[in-house]
Amino acid sequence: MSPILFYGVPEGCSFGSIVALEWLGEPYRLCRIQMPNEVSSESYAAVNAVRETPTLLTADGALISESIAILNHLAGRGIAKGLGFAQGDPAFDRFNQMLAFLNTSLFSAFSPLWYALETEGDPAAEAALRAYGVNQVAKAHRHLETMLADRDWLAGDRPGLVDGYFTGIARWNDYHKVVDRADYPRLARLHERLQDEPAVRFAHAIEEEREAHSAGGFRGHLGLDEALGLAKAA
Repeated sequence: MSPILFYGVPEGCSFGSIVALEWLGEPYRLCRIQMPNEVSSESYAAVNAVRETPTLLTADGALISESIAILNHLAGRGIAKGLGFAQGDPAFDRFNQMLAFLNTSLFSAFSPLWYALETEGDPAAEAALRAYGVNQVAKAHRHLETMLADRDWLAGDRPGLVDGYFTGIARWNDYHKVVDRADYPRLARLHERLQDEPAVRFAHAIEEEREAHSAGGFRGHLGLDEALGLAKAA
């Protein structure tokens, strides 16, 4: 059985896992999960008890949730391709440091802005959440700009899984209009370079349901019921 990635739309952080699977180049399939309705359903809870995306059903039938865990799993499979690093290698520590920062700081910084959209009818709460979110997003951008220093990529000497995860989160700024990327020239260059990556273009096309050309091992979509049946059988 080929691995199956359950990915969330619209604008899910699963984006980085799709990019990672493309770069890995091994066969995989996708299952599209609509948020917020389908992801919160009893059906989806069968593969992810906390009802979040992404979830990866591996070839041997294991279920892995949380982007950090999925990306580390895929990195381990991609060491020979430069996508991951052996434990004990300084590059391994850099990889995990950057991945953790993106998850705990950049991802979390946008959370108040998403919550603000759910407070319709309460202008004071919406304004407070947005003000806090704007401050946190700007702070995370400042730290990332410094952490990039003179590097071309966040971890390693080529575009890798951390960069793919970054671009899936950084695009949220295009929706919320928080910071001007021109104020962070290193991050702006990184973001622009990543948009030219075939795997990133593929992930955008998948999310937007446009014609998508895989340079990796994409073997098509499955409906949730079919994917659940395979998960149960595994």
